[in-house]
Amino acid sequence: MKKIINTSKAPSPIGPYSQAVLVGNTLYTSGQIAINPATNELVTSTIKEETKMVMENLNAVLEAADMNFSHVVKCSIFISNMNDFAQINEVYGSYFTSDFPARETVQVACLPKNLNVEISAVAIK
Repeated sequence: MKKIINTSKAPSPIGPYSQAVLVGNTLYTSGQIAINPATNELVTSTIKEETKMVMENLNAVLEAADMNFSHVVKCSIFISNMNDFAQINEVYGSYFTSDFPARETVQVACLPKNLNVEISAVAIK
């Protein structure tokens, strides 16, 4: 049985999808982008600030499912410019202390709202 996860501490979906779906003890998050949920404004000042907002939004979704980054087993990172990889990776890495999840990083032609990074995760509790 699936349970829809929704929190006001992360941006509302901009399409027909849920922030996350919990099936048993496995959480599947939708991709998070850099929308500040308090203001509904895009965070695009720097790639590091954009990535931090993405990770904070992902954290809010994890917390809504009573999880945290230690439960994450897989991430998918979509970026618009592979030249930003090192800066994105630096911020992303600061949210994990050990036992890093599996992941892929893919450069794409365009992301929602013309942002530079989107990250989704699978977490197991």
